[in-house]
Amino acid sequence: MVRIISALILAATAACVSAAEPLELVGNPPDRHVVVKGDTLWGISGKFLKKPWRWPEIWRMNKDQIKNPHLIYPGDIVWLDMSDGSPRLRLGKPVNSRAQPQVYATPVDQVIPSIPPNVIEPFISQPLIVEAGIEKTSARIVATQEERIVLGSGDTAYASGIPDASIERWHVFRPGQPLKDPETGEILAHEAFFLGSARLTRPGEPATLRITQAKEEINRGDWLQAAPPPNIISYVPRPPETKVDARIMTIYGGVSEGGANSVVTINKGSNDGIEVGHVLAFYRKRVALHLDDDVKRQSITIPDERYALAFVFRTFDRVSYALVIDASKSVIIGDAVGNP
Repeated sequence: MVRIISALILAATAACVSAAEPLELVGNPPDRHVVVKGDTLWGISGKFLKKPWRWPEIWRMNKDQIKNPHLIYPGDIVWLDMSDGSPRLRLGKPVNSRAQPQVYATPVDQVIPSIPPNVIEPFISQPLIVEAGIEKTSARIVATQEERIVLGSGDTAYASGIPDASIERWHVFRPGQPLKDPETGEILAHEAFFLGSARLTRPGEPATLRITQAKEEINRGDWLQAAPPPNIISYVPRPPETKVDARIMTIYGGVSEGGANSVVTINKGSNDGIEVGHVLAFYRKRVALHLDDDVKRQSITIPDERYALAFVFRTFDRVSYALVIDASKSVIIGDAVGNP
């Protein structure tokens, strides 16, 4: 399995959060935690901190160390150290280690992830967004094997517009639903409807490809996009450094409400300073209703209620995807997105 997520413990420094806001431990935190398969770093952090996304601060890592992260594996021990009066977490030796010569080889899929990888892996490996202008540069399937109407796994396709013979792996997709900004009504992009995968077998114009996976019917005219490299960038959970003022646009799956483990799109992207690893909060506007002295209905807007935290795992120019980690209420399209 591809290494998808780096250790949560190596996120940004405490400088990202106001120094006036000290770290808060949970009541009666354990003095240690033995890491087991199935743990997530977000979940482990919740055993020590009231705000799990602030775990990186308790490790006192600087930004340079983020580029060369440590990894946590099953059997490692996470210790809570209070020796200098302030909380700090340290890694201990693996459980049941033996003092004898041996070869250590830990599979990549044993690395403890930040958040559940099975939920977001399809969103990393497949195209999601068709941004403006892609129709001018995207390769297309222009002909099919033996003039077939529909292509499936193992079939041959011919494509125009493949510029680089060194790129072998391609995704097949077609534009899907528009992503409309809830505030302005502007269409920011279109979601890509993933159809399958193909491998370049002979470059040229047209190029020849073999369909290696067909999740849906593939037709002439469908679009091609180079598959991302197998090594996905590390996720470094941290609060945004600037103020975020965004909205939830969609909840993946075409539903109107979601909850923990839902994938949502927001109407801000890399052009707006949103980065992979940013932890965002969801807020709901609240209005109090009452009757005045003339028995007329009156409404008063009261402060927004924060009810969920989400983790940004993929960004595009004007759109971002985030996984809802914690939610005390249903996630609803149009709710506000801001700093945690």
